[in-house]
Amino acid sequence: MSSEPGGGEGVDRVLAALADPTRRQVLDLLAAEGEATATALAERLPISRQAVVKHLVVLDDAGLVSSTRVGREVLYVVVPAALNVTARWMDRLAADWDRRLATIKRVAEAAERDSRP
Repeated sequence: MSSEPGGGEGVDRVLAALADPTRRQVLDLLAAEGEATATALAERLPISRQAVVKHLVVLDDAGLVSSTRVGREVLYVVVPAALNVTARWMDRLAADWDRRLATIKRVAEAAERDSRP
């Protein structure tokens, strides 16, 4: 999917993780808070702490969050690197389509000019 070394699998994991609206909401809350525990996140979501932890595991596996144990608590933070790699892949994909569409437009306009009497 990506031409960056190791980027394809990472992009796949990021897109799969972000496909779930609850995980996107968890990520948004973490981004807004800077850091939070699963308990704090669960207080702001309509799901249990255990469900939040399961979503955080998926986000962690995708490289979107990292965790640090502080005493009995585990703090989670957003890791933007995986999002950056995915955004670059999406930008390249969009640029490729823009180039293809521009070529189609040029060919169509040239054909129209050439077909005029």
